[in-house]
Amino acid sequence: MQDLKLPSLRDTHVVVIGDVMLDRYWFGDARRISQEAPVPVVDITREEHSPGGAANVALNVASVGAKCTLIGVVGDDTAARLLRGSLEAAGIRCEFVTAAEFSTIVKLRIVSQQQQLLRADFDRLVPDVQEALRARLAAVLPDADALILEDYDKDTLAEPERLIAMANAANVPVIVDPKAKPFSRYRGATIIKPNEQEFRASAGSWETEDQLADLARTIRSSSAVGSFVITRGSKGMTVVNSNGGMEHIPAHEVEVFDVTGAGDTVAALLGISSALGRDVVRSARLANLAASLVVAKVGTATVNGPELANAVMRRGERDRGILSREQLAAVVAHAKVSGERIVFTNGCFDILHAGHVTYLEEARALGDRLIVAVNDDASVQRLEKGPNRPVNPLDRRMRVLAGLASVDWVVSFHEDTPEPLLERLRPDVLVKGGDYRPEQVVGHTIVHGYGGEVRVLSLVEDTSTTAIIEKIQAGG
Repeated sequence: MQDLKLPSLRDTHVVVIGDVMLDRYWFGDARRISQEAPVPVVDITREEHSPGGAANVALNVASVGAKCTLIGVVGDDTAARLLRGSLEAAGIRCEFVTAAEFSTIVKLRIVSQQQQLLRADFDRLVPDVQEALRARLAAVLPDADALILEDYDKDTLAEPERLIAMANAANVPVIVDPKAKPFSRYRGATIIKPNEQEFRASAGSWETEDQLADLARTIRSSSAVGSFVITRGSKGMTVVNSNGGMEHIPAHEVEVFDVTGAGDTVAALLGISSALGRDVVRSARLANLAASLVVAKVGTATVNGPELANAVMRRGERDRGILSREQLAAVVAHAKVSGERIVFTNGCFDILHAGHVTYLEEARALGDRLIVAVNDDASVQRLEKGPNRPVNPLDRRMRVLAGLASVDWVVSFHEDTPEPLLERLRPDVLVKGGDYRPEQVVGHTIVHGYGGEVRVLSLVEDTSTTAIIEKIQAGG
């Protein structure tokens, strides 16, 4: 837990510059369809507003406990006054440039039963006020510990190179949340944080994790960028650091209500962690955890310091979750270099019961990391489990396993046996439960061949998925 734990941030100052917006929300019930068109009619019962875009990044910074200065462009209007009021109430210093004949960017969302039905954008490009923005930045850089460039492609960051050069001259790390510009426009940035779609648009497509890492390394080198943190939604994050090393961070398993603002949270936590001098992987782990808290909320949300500290205590610092084969191979290799002992087991895990839980806890106790490989749906049927199996599809079985404290990584396999996975991962211990001798365990030859260990654990009596199903079918 010490890996993620944050110290007091009272003296940490993060500057955010970028496209500021006001997010409006209209809430109501949608119980009928309009007679004018086949669309729902929402009876609005409540209105709310909150800072959006770069303003939401600043709010995330302040919510965790750091000092924050926000630089952006607004109009002389009600939206700007609402923005300033909300931000200053949170302790954020607003260094806004008020542009003539410009309306503050507003995004309106209509929400019913916790579902977003419509979004309407009221925006246009920011006028040329670059000199005024640079003057605001120059005034606050001497006291800054990190600079975040939040680019929503509205032209506040029309000249990012000059802003990054100013920060570099002041020895202030720069985190960029990009949009549509080529990554070369962010030359000199410490970290660039694109999402998967933004990275693909700028760098091109890939088929394997290694190809993704190679693309990031090429751009990093040609654009003089320190590191990439590529956010990938339910697939977690991929980090390519300043030495070209790649590490994948799995997403935390949570029920997602709204992804609005999750990228803002990641940018904020990358900025705070960088301000503390932490490396990009540690920073990304913390940002990943914070984002998992935000997507479980509705609307443009933030995470606060106590909430994040509690999550660190509950979930720990480990990177855990569902991974692809390539992602798993990368994190296992990293764990082995760190001296961690890898335990591997496999099965269908169709209906998780007490026997499974006890068995997995005992397996985890044999090492530092536990991998659970899960048969996909087709292979479950081939194992003569019957035409009605599995009861739970693969994605649900994997999600339940990933939620267990004893399990670190979950991966699926389509083959009849896990032997291809064993050959690639080479775990230190292969574990199986049941009335077997080690030499009867599938894969024992592979594991013994490279010097690994095979262990057989006893299962809890009177626990069986098949027996549970038969009892349910019998009405018992």
